[in-house]
Amino acid sequence: MNAPAVQAPPAAAGLLLSEQDFEALAKVIHVETGIFMPAGKRALMQSRLAKRLAARGLKDFREYRELVESRSEPDEIGLMISALTTNITRFFREAQHFDDLRENVLPGLLDRARAGGRVRMWSAGCSTGEEPYSMALSVLALCPEAPRLDVRILATDLDPVVVATAEAGRYPASALANLPEDVAAGATTPDKADPGFARICDSARKLISFRVLNLLHDWPFHGRFDVIMCRNVVIYFDAETRDRLWTRFAAMQPSGARIYVGHSERIAGEVGALYAPSGITAYTRTETPPPGGGRSISK
Repeated sequence: MNAPAVQAPPAAAGLLLSEQDFEALAKVIHVETGIFMPAGKRALMQSRLAKRLAARGLKDFREYRELVESRSEPDEIGLMISALTTNITRFFREAQHFDDLRENVLPGLLDRARAGGRVRMWSAGCSTGEEPYSMALSVLALCPEAPRLDVRILATDLDPVVVATAEAGRYPASALANLPEDVAAGATTPDKADPGFARICDSARKLISFRVLNLLHDWPFHGRFDVIMCRNVVIYFDAETRDRLWTRFAAMQPSGARIYVGHSERIAGEVGALYAPSGITAYTRTETPPPGGGRSISK
C-alpha cells in the first residue's frame, strides 16, 4: 500500500467537498489506516471519492460522510480507502533489498528448512503482489524444492481489490520482461487467453498465502517471522502510529530476523533499539525485548 499522491480534481467535478466533511472523512481514514491526510489533500479526496458518490447514488459529500461515519457498511470504508490510495509497485523494486535477501538472509534460512525447520516471511502491504512474488521467486532460485518444505510467505494488504489482483498472479508481459536472470527461468507462463499477459508459476504461488489485513487492527496469527517487508507503508503515518507498528513487528521477530522498509522510511528514536541497521533501509532484530516483553500484538 502506498499513501495518496497529489492529484488535482477534475475541472467539472460538480461536487464540492467542504472543509468540515474533509476533516471528518480524514479522521475516519486516520483511525482505520494510520494515514494522515493534511488539508492539502482535500482536492485529491474530492476527485477520488466523486466516483464513490456516483456508485452509491448519493447527491453530495455530506451524505457520503454520514454513511462512512455510521460504520453501517464496513465494505464502503474499504472501497473509500482503495479509491484514495495509490498502489505503485513493480517486481524486484528496490533491488538492494532482494540482493541482500538472496545473498545474506535466505541461504541460512533455507538450510534450516532443508533440515526440517520452519521459515516464515511476511509482505506487509503487498499491494498487487509484485513484492511477495519477488520474494517467492528469490526463494525458488536458491531452493527449487521450497514448496515441499516448511517455507511460506504471508502477503497482506488492507485493500481487498489489490489483494484479489495479487492472488490471481496475472500481469502484463511487459511487467515481467526484466526479471533478474537468476530468477527468470520458469518464473512465468504465457496467458493462453491473452498473449499480452503472463501468469506467475505455480511453484511461486504455492509459497504465498494472501490475506486482507489492516495493520492497525488485531493480527490473527502468532508465529514469528524471519523476514518482514513493510515498504512505503508507514511514510504518511504519524510518529505514534509508526512507532507502535515497528514495536508490533519486533514482537513478531526473533533476534537476527530481518525487516526491510521503504526508501524514505527509518526505524529510529526510542524504537531504534529494537533493530540494528543492516544496509540501505534494512534492519536486523536485536535482542532487546519490545515494550511489554512482546507478549501481546494487539493495538
